[in-house]
Amino acid sequence: MIRHVATTASTNDDMAALAREGAPEGTWLRADAQAGGRGRQGRSWVSPPGNLYASTLVRRMAGDPAAPSLALVAAVALDALLQGWLSPDRLMIKWPNDLLADGAKISGILLEGVDDAVVVGIGVNLAHHPKEIDRPATSLAALGLSAPDPGDFAEELAASFAAWLARWRGEGLGVVLARWQARAHPRGTALSARAADGALDGLYEGLDGHGALRLKTSDGQVHLVHAGDVFLL
Repeated sequence: MIRHVATTASTNDDMAALAREGAPEGTWLRADAQAGGRGRQGRSWVSPPGNLYASTLVRRMAGDPAAPSLALVAAVALDALLQGWLSPDRLMIKWPNDLLADGAKISGILLEGVDDAVVVGIGVNLAHHPKEIDRPATSLAALGLSAPDPGDFAEELAASFAAWLARWRGEGLGVVLARWQARAHPRGTALSARAADGALDGLYEGLDGHGALRLKTSDGQVHLVHAGDVFLL
């Protein structure tokens, strides 16, 4: 079941509170709008009614793959769902967890740890998309499609995420990495990775066994990127 509220500051903050109260894995919360939605790197996430703003909870278990790889799980789950609206060739995953539709960002995913749990926040541009951000953005409506009801979309996303979470936990990270790389930009794509210690430009060389980005620079060295923003060049 997905809990629903009309407006909140942040579904991730609300889910963190529920986690501390003992909410079980698989709990979902959806809001029609957020007053203080945020993305990665502390960016604000514009949250008007009509889009999806939802968070879920994963309880860490012994033997689970590393928690940050849940970003990859969320990305492949959302990609699988969006293929019901857009053909696969119009969708692409960009490291670590952005979904692009026709080359523009259509979703955002934010992980936050709470004690033994991980809150997974997912925003999807269904009816609207921001205009004044540092990268192209789009929505299903802007692509000429009828925007689905956010509540119905959340139900389908919860099912897709549960299926991929079960594979992540039961089969291991490898199955998620394989799907992620099959749905990402091709090897050799020029990327710029920007982190707190500077920018690194190079060619995409896939992911390592833990999900880190492998970036080959002009001197032939392959660098591992564990965190930061990545832009297509």
